[in-house]
This record gives sequence, structure tokens and C-alpha cells, in this order.
Amino acid sequence: MAAAAVRCAEELVEREMSGRDASHDAAHALRVRDLALSLAAEQGVSSPDRLLIVELAALLHDIGDYKYTKDNVEDMSIVKRFLEEVGLEEGQREEIVAIITGMGFKNEVSKKLNAEPTLEFAIVQDADRLDAIGAIGVARCFTYGGSKNSALHDPNVLPRDNLSKEKYMSKEEKQTSINHFHEKLFKLKDMMKTEAGKKRAEKRHKFMENFVAEFYEEWSGKA
Repeated sequence: MAAAAVRCAEELVEREMSGRDASHDAAHALRVRDLALSLAAEQGVSSPDRLLIVELAALLHDIGDYKYTKDNVEDMSIVKRFLEEVGLEEGQREEIVAIITGMGFKNEVSKKLNAEPTLEFAIVQDADRLDAIGAIGVARCFTYGGSKNSALHDPNVLPRDNLSKEKYMSKEEKQTSINHFHEKLFKLKDMMKTEAGKKRAEKRHKFMENFVAEFYEEWSGKA
């Protein structure tokens, strides 16, 4: 049953996320799945039941992403229906939905954290955040910004401090792609929850720091 559920989840991801820009497409979901399973192995997770929770949550985590809905609200209806159709038990379904609805940066941006997360939650969240930083993170940042016609950089538009959840999610405020590094991406290294995630984030974070430093030098005409 587990293998069949994973296959169906992969097909759902390909179907529902096709046509999106490459920052949040099916390839992103597959990378997050691969990262999550790799982190799970490093963290000593070996139970097939636990690994199924990790794999399905990672695969399905962006299907209802608010950034791709008309009303700017996360839509879990497709995921919930799918989990019922593949025959998962109620407890499994609830755990997967809880991981997906709680793992976003928007839920921690106000520093209002929920109870101590489960290991499965931490693994999937760290995997998603690893895919947001490093070389792929840089590529995804500018891909998403380009899809929204955002400027690469505007010295007159400063990064926002102390963002609320509402401001972070707002589609109204003009922002630049480079500001996203300061508002979110540079913060992710210190928000990792697993030891394996923290270790991998170091290299990716350093890559981004070097990239942004070079970006500013080239923008100013000094490099």
C-alpha cells in the first residue's frame, strides 16, 4: 500500500504543479522528498510507517500553496481528498496535514511557535528549507521574482524588518528579489531543527552570502 500511495502522490504532484514557474514546480517537491528521506536516514528514522509520513508530507507540501491560489489562502482540499482516496488511516492523514499546514516560514515569521515539533515535522520542514537556500535557492528566488515581474534590486526599496505573517504573505507590497535573501533566506540556517539539517545548511548559507556580496559589488559597478 505504501509504495502505491507514493506513486499516486508523485502523479498528483506532476499533475497539480505542472504549469507553475520552476520555483515551486513538481521538481521542487521531488527534491524536497529526496532531501527529507536523506535527512530521515541521518536522523535514524527507519520505521516504514514513519518514513511514509515523511515522504508523503514532503511530496504533497506545496500542492495547496497560498502563493498559487486566487484568494491567497492555503488550500488543503486536494491533499485531504487524496489521502482519503489512497486509504491512509485517520491518524496518518491528520499527521501529514499537520506537517504541511504548520511547516511554512509564514508560521514562524511572527516568532509565535507551536508546541515542540515531531521529528517527522522537523525533517520535512528542514528539507523544504534546504531547497530554499544554496545554489538552488538562489535560482528559485530569482525564478519566482521573475514570474511576478519583481525587480532584481532597487536601492530605494529596503528589506522589511519584523515582518508579520500578514505582511509576509501580502501580494500588494512592492518587493525585490534581492530583499528576499534578507527577509527570509539568510534566516533559515538558524531555524533548522534537525542536526542533519543544521549541518547541511552551513554550506548552502555560505554560498548565498558569497553570491549576495558579489551581486552588490557588481550592481555598484565595483566588480
